[in-house]
Amino acid sequence: MSELTPQLDLDTVVKRIQDLPSLPAVVAELLSSMEQEDIDTHALAAKITLDQSLTAKTLRLANSSFYGMSSKVTSIGQAISVLGFHSIRTLVTACSVTASFAPGPGMHFDFPGFWRHSVGTAVCARLLARRLGQNAETAFTAGLLHDLGTLVLATRFPADYQAVEDWRRRHDCSAGAAELAVFGFDHAMVGSALAARWKFPQKIQEAVAGHHAGADATPSLPLTIYLANILAHALDLAGQEDDQVAPLAAPAWAALALDDAAAQALFAEAEQLFHDMCQILVN
Repeated sequence: MSELTPQLDLDTVVKRIQDLPSLPAVVAELLSSMEQEDIDTHALAAKITLDQSLTAKTLRLANSSFYGMSSKVTSIGQAISVLGFHSIRTLVTACSVTASFAPGPGMHFDFPGFWRHSVGTAVCARLLARRLGQNAETAFTAGLLHDLGTLVLATRFPADYQAVEDWRRRHDCSAGAAELAVFGFDHAMVGSALAARWKFPQKIQEAVAGHHAGADATPSLPLTIYLANILAHALDLAGQEDDQVAPLAAPAWAALALDDAAAQALFAEAEQLFHDMCQILVN
């Protein structure tokens, strides 16, 4: 069979990204607040409450075992007071972004599998961030969003992305390797462009762009997402039979300084929290 000829170029993809709808104003405001200290949480709670669907899903998450609340949370204001603003910002962003992409007619892309892997990476990132002295909620958000470029390619260019899936099956390789072979760019580059379009904080943009680059073991958000992505694959959290686990850079894993017992405990906690989150975020 002849080699595939690239059908897309990155400029075309970026132009299509410009046509994507913006995130809801309240989500954009929440994301921009990651770099701010002085936040009017009452005003933001009121804005979130205006979206009934978003409010309902956020409260379901707040009451899940993921946060381990002893009493029922019944309002966004109460959720902010007991969980903290950072956690609520994470929940609202997660709920909104997962609703921004939907399968089109006849599309064969595995949306449930995609979101399971994204949630798995987010959960692992949250746990790893604590080991690395980073903000756990920012890491969760970056983990959830790390593969957004895949969604752009699969939903906006379904025929072209089918060529990537065909390449993967023929060459038994990862999605990123197939994208590079077919298009000359991968989903990390596309995701970085979308993160910029949606005005994600610079740290999250960098994590989306660099989540496959593990050569630099310096503690950073990109390193955390790199490790979380591989861990989610290795634990088979998405349950995808054709999943390819990228080789783990030893210096990156060494940065965690985990002994066997601590690693096993982290794996077990990740699996439990993953199932809790999937019940709400993955339809």
